[in-house]
Amino acid sequence: MMRKAIVAGLVGALATGVATFAAAEDKPVGITGSLMSIEVMHNGQKVEISRNADNQNQVNPSFALTSRPCPPFCIQPMSLAPGVETIGEVEMLGYLDAMSKGDDSILVIDSRTPDWAARGMIPGAVNLPWTKLNTGKGADPISISEIFTEQFGATEFDGLWKFGNAKTLVMYCNGMWCGQSPTNIKSLLDFGYPADKIKWYRGGMQNWENLGLTTVKP
Repeated sequence: MMRKAIVAGLVGALATGVATFAAAEDKPVGITGSLMSIEVMHNGQKVEISRNADNQNQVNPSFALTSRPCPPFCIQPMSLAPGVETIGEVEMLGYLDAMSKGDDSILVIDSRTPDWAARGMIPGAVNLPWTKLNTGKGADPISISEIFTEQFGATEFDGLWKFGNAKTLVMYCNGMWCGQSPTNIKSLLDFGYPADKIKWYRGGMQNWENLGLTTVKP
């Protein structure tokens, strides 16, 4: 009788554990307490951004390393430059949502090289590698001028840049250990781009992936 009782107890405990595990997997995964998802446009297609609903999901292996060599993968400061606002995921989603609703004064920029962007990027962003604005990496003045006018909405008059109607640029790269968006931002500031029209998502793809948020291929 004692043995039967022990076995029955173990079976009951196992069943309870399985039920608890299943219940844990079934819990919803929202973005905030009142927001489950948003819909944005990416390359002319609607994409729903949400968090991975699997409670047992683990981070993308591309962002699992904790000890990348520094240099070059050194920890970036929280404040990158005077006037440049550092933002988080909720603020990034706010900009993406505004863009999807027709606000063309915002441009979200993935500053990474194409090989990194190919692993997945934030829906609604455009890939503008940091090398495209860096004369030290071969970017020429004509190409930079075309980016400023055609993508950023800046205008040139008598050799001077005018940024009154320029877009607010929301920049990101691989995260707090990545120097690609900081380099892009510093290049923009050197060209005279207004600091208050530059936003920096410091957490980048590292935090985006850690939170299980939707990514797309370029």
